[in-house]
Amino acid sequence: MVEQVIGFLGGRGTVIDMTLGAGGHAEAILESGTGLVLGVDRDREAVELASSRLARFGARFRAVRARFSDVPLPEGVDGILYDLGVSSMQLGRAERGFGYRVSGPLDMRMGEEGPSARELVNEAPEGELARIISEYGQERRARRVASAIVRARARRPIETTDELARVVAGAVGGRRGGPHPARRTFQALRIAVNRELEELAASLPRAAGALAPGGRVVVIAYHSLEDRIVKRFFLGEPSLAVLTKSPLRPDEAEVAVNPRARAAKLRAAERVVEAA
Repeated sequence: MVEQVIGFLGGRGTVIDMTLGAGGHAEAILESGTGLVLGVDRDREAVELASSRLARFGARFRAVRARFSDVPLPEGVDGILYDLGVSSMQLGRAERGFGYRVSGPLDMRMGEEGPSARELVNEAPEGELARIISEYGQERRARRVASAIVRARARRPIETTDELARVVAGAVGGRRGGPHPARRTFQALRIAVNRELEELAASLPRAAGALAPGGRVVVIAYHSLEDRIVKRFFLGEPSLAVLTKSPLRPDEAEVAVNPRARAAKLRAAERVVEAA
């Protein structure tokens, strides 16, 4: 949704890209005439890749490696962007452990800190696994999946993504041509491992406080729980005026090129008053 992002954030003074990734949005924002982009990502590889890609912009681009909750936010910025979820770059690297279609170590960490998915899958109590899979993955058969995981790990630790995918598929089945049966479970574990919802909820008030009057915050969410956090915050924050009555969605052309974009919802708000 690059065009929509540029419509809200292009040509501004200072913009913070809180989910730098490979630098696609940051590049488009810089090309629109924005004076300075600060890119943030907890993934070391993403920061290194984007820094190389955007080196041609010189001092107009800077990057830092940090989580949402601890990134140093300067005051008086003109725009802040969040493009949530896992990046295609991360999904495509088997060794990062995000994908259920390829074999890799069961990791799923966006950064290098905290327990991995392997530790969660092999050590969490069955009830906690069921809660995570149900709440974060919205998987109706969460208890069945959690029970299957516990039985499998009792025989031997679950070490790889394909091992886990087979356990989940055996528990819930699937239909030919339908979504992969492990999709929801992998999503849930990734969200839990990276504390994605907690990080977002902690970051939004800080972002709103960092905006200059007239500054804008734009969030692209791919999960209903993320979108709900953003919607409620925008509506409940008195210093913000909502710019998107309903979330914007990608057009058919973008979805054809990038099917993952189908779930995207973009919301934007503008700082209108000084915080009390």
